Amino acid sequence: MRLEAHLSFPGTCAEAFAFYQSILGGEITAMFRYGDAPGDMQGDPATKDYVMHAYLQIGDAAIMGADAPPQFQSKPQGFCVNIQAADVAEAQRIWGGLSEGAKAIQMPLAPTFWSPMFGMLIDKYDQPWMVNTTPDEAFIAANAPK
Repeated sequence: MRLEAHLSFPGTCAEAFAFYQSILGGEITAMFRYGDAPGDMQGDPATKDYVMHAYLQIGDAAIMGADAPPQFQSKPQGFCVNIQAADVAEAQRIWGGLSEGAKAIQMPLAPTFWSPMFGMLIDKYDQPWMVNTTPDEAFIAANAPK
């Protein structure tokens, strides 16, 4: 089994996924629009350019997304997409990209007692992110409760 985040957007899904791909790499393997669906599934002509299903494959992980029709749009709450960076340099690179135009920096990227580098933000597409760094054994030993 795999768990994958599904992000909802108010008409900016394609733009957001191109932005995420530019930062995280990977491949956008699906980008289906409402207007591409069979006739009875297209819905409101005003949303024909909205994305019905997007999929960004990043190694063994993925992010799914779609544009919510206006009557279903809401801001995300109660979760964050966590990126587990391999090292501090990767965390800083990813943070630098995601924080570009961010709506809020909830916790600046900095060392913590559990991680060599951790931060939280709301990106320019209103999506909540955590960037965390996987600690090595030396970090764990140095920061273990005494």
